[in-house]
Amino acid sequence: MIDFKNCEGVVFDLDGTLVDSMWVWEDIDNEFLGKRGIPVPDNYVDIITPMGFEECADYTIKRFGLKESNAEVMNEWHNMAVYSYANKVKLKPGVEDFLKYLRENNVKMSIATANSLELVIPALKNNMIDGYFDNITTLKEVSRGKEFPDVYDLSTSRLGADKNKCVVFEDIIEGIRAAKLGGYKVIGVFDKRAEDKVELLSSNADYFIYDYKECMA
Repeated sequence: MIDFKNCEGVVFDLDGTLVDSMWVWEDIDNEFLGKRGIPVPDNYVDIITPMGFEECADYTIKRFGLKESNAEVMNEWHNMAVYSYANKVKLKPGVEDFLKYLRENNVKMSIATANSLELVIPALKNNMIDGYFDNITTLKEVSRGKEFPDVYDLSTSRLGADKNKCVVFEDIIEGIRAAKLGGYKVIGVFDKRAEDKVELLSSNADYFIYDYKECMA
């Protein structure tokens, strides 16, 4: 495992990585499309997962021929998600102990997420970990999605850290591959909603964990 005491920075994805929240979006997909009489296609979630909020709304409108505007779709999704992020979304196993460990060793921390700040911040506050992070960087601030290392690069530059001495935690294959392409050490994180992708994720990451306590062993 990586010696985190010698890291200059650690970058975390949020959904499925720091917090168990993918169920929220599954519920939203089912409800949002269900209201329109559209079943959720098998490949829909895999396609939209690495996208930012706006790109995801654009894709959804075009794919299903929706009449709503981009802003109307995003607002509906946001309103459906906000209560769950502020009250129901919980941390993945071992997260809080690992964040304390990094802080005790003076390692800078950031979040690089496809989610919006309006949902990220309530989730962090709900779980009382909002004080650990030096910055929160969203895909809205870069021009490309998580198939590219842009969001991780912006996040580490804000930390003032050498990205070759930083570690990225991700739960999706696009993020793992992009961070590796960007020159980062990458740790894949297990999420039960991607249980069928464990072999793919672990084979592309430098390490793969089921619990953050593994990082302190």
